[in-house]
Amino acid sequence: MKYSKMIKEIADADIVLFGEYHNNPISHWLELEVTKDLFEIKGDKLVLGAEMFESDNQLILDEYLDSLISQKSFEAEARLWPNYKTDYKPLIEFANKNRLKFVASNVPRRYASLVNKKGFEGLEELSDEAKKLIPPLPIRYDGELECYKSMLTMMGMGSYVNENFPKAQAIKDATMAYFILKNWSEGKLLLHYEGAYHSNNFESIYWHLKQQNPKLKIVTLTTVSQADVSKLSEENTGTADYTICVVEDMTSTR
Repeated sequence: MKYSKMIKEIADADIVLFGEYHNNPISHWLELEVTKDLFEIKGDKLVLGAEMFESDNQLILDEYLDSLISQKSFEAEARLWPNYKTDYKPLIEFANKNRLKFVASNVPRRYASLVNKKGFEGLEELSDEAKKLIPPLPIRYDGELECYKSMLTMMGMGSYVNENFPKAQAIKDATMAYFILKNWSEGKLLLHYEGAYHSNNFESIYWHLKQQNPKLKIVTLTTVSQADVSKLSEENTGTADYTICVVEDMTSTR
């Protein structure tokens, strides 16, 4: 499919989940290109959001985009990923230049750690103020979803895995879905950037979004890596609506 046709098709969506490889420059380049082209179509109806920014940093992100604080202050005080300047800063600066809302959608990592230690029950112990940074409790969870079930055996950890480990992943997905929906309304297009695992196979964030609003038109993009990019391998087929296939020896950004 031609790129221009893809852009035209995804512009009709309510939400676009762009699954990246965090260290892949092709993913990051295409994120910016897709953002620019969707902005040409949607204008101020485009909303951006990302896994790379946690919900408790929304205030400082808004202050920067509203020109209340300097770029220097924002970058010094926000908890930015090590590859922010090369990979995510261009997206933030595009939002800044074009006065677009940018959603800090991910759960604060300390709460993901809390779930890993105590399960979802640990979240009940948080203050009312802290609970504003996560979805309303109780958290919806289906342990039979492959994205969570597989985590119990991935990397050869087997029975040694803490049973809360996939729940710590799920609180990230649930939180991102919650803040995506909180910042979306009919007529808008919310473009969200996340690691491909958070939207592959129409699970994770996608599942949580559909639990809240089954009528949403959601389009997913994913990133895969192969030695031969002329044809998708069977294992990489069907994981998303659109697939970015990158050669295996592509330079890493971190």
